[in-house]
Amino acid sequence: MEMPSLLNDRYQLQDTLGTGGMAVVYKARDLMLERSVAVKVLREDFSKDPAFRERFRQEARAAANLSHPNIVTVHDFGLDQGHLFIVMEYMPGTDLKSLIKQKERFTVSEALELMIQACGGIGYAHRAGLVHCDIKPHNMLVTPEGRLKVTDFGIARALSTISPDEHSEVVWGSPHYFSPEQASGRPPSPASDVYSLGVILYEMVTGRLPFVASDATELARMHREDKPVAPRYYNSGIPSALEEIILKVLSKEPSSRYRTADQLGRLLLGLYDTGADVNQSKAFLHDTFQGSRIVQPVRNGEKLEPAPQQTPAIFIPQADIPQKILVDDTNDYYYDDTEEDAPIDWKTWALGILASLLLVGLIPFWFYIYIMLKP
Repeated sequence: MEMPSLLNDRYQLQDTLGTGGMAVVYKARDLMLERSVAVKVLREDFSKDPAFRERFRQEARAAANLSHPNIVTVHDFGLDQGHLFIVMEYMPGTDLKSLIKQKERFTVSEALELMIQACGGIGYAHRAGLVHCDIKPHNMLVTPEGRLKVTDFGIARALSTISPDEHSEVVWGSPHYFSPEQASGRPPSPASDVYSLGVILYEMVTGRLPFVASDATELARMHREDKPVAPRYYNSGIPSALEEIILKVLSKEPSSRYRTADQLGRLLLGLYDTGADVNQSKAFLHDTFQGSRIVQPVRNGEKLEPAPQQTPAIFIPQADIPQKILVDDTNDYYYDDTEEDAPIDWKTWALGILASLLLVGLIPFWFYIYIMLKP
């Protein structure tokens, strides 16, 4: 079936922006509103498959409910002449993976500027009750001005539908970037997206991925079992504080990571603000989090409240390996606004103990004075 040049008598297809396994993205002209848009069209061979058609609809529904400066806005969804399509805002620029290939290695400041924005968009999706499940640099678009937007919610999961006991024999996602629990077929959580963000940050500042293998099965095993090489081994210019954050994010157990993209983003923003080039910082980085208070997402005019606090607990069996990995491709989630536990101040403790000993030593002295002055 030949691709029509006009969809729904409204969207005039112009240039091809990119192609993927499931769809082709075109630059188009919205004839009604007279503006440029991006139109994502499901490939013809997938259009006849009910499962892929439903996944495509899910992507449109999931993204349409999200309104954030770091998430690509969805304008429309439709079916015309047998072609399913999603209409999105058009963004001049390129995807983050292409930038990584061009630059090979980002400066710490450049990497933080982009990752803070990515955390802002993903954190908003988490608070709206979605896990992206396919975080990778290919799904992050960057404008020439440095604005980053997350796209492709095709395999996103609603937190309300995720059972902590579920296990999948088929794993959707990108083996270079998915989390150990996804590699094991276990249920994803917001911490799974945080792990993927950590992989991207590692790649940006070192110029290489933490795990490299010739096939998806071996990559899945490495994510589950192998410890990544410390980033400063490849790039000594990385601050030790940033290395600690990256290694924590790449922990095998979800409970050992930062559990939300918002929490990771605030830490990166604080680290960015301590840098030498703060005066050159982009104002919209702070708009992403609006200081220390994060605005709750709004859907259909109603503010979404966080669910009751409950610590996620996901056990990852080492030998429980999914039978199939499809490459691109609950725990009740709560919004945790607590800070990390402060380190123990041993000096204060020592002074406190010394003061206690001195106080105890004065008790016999005052007792002796009392006996001597007693008539």
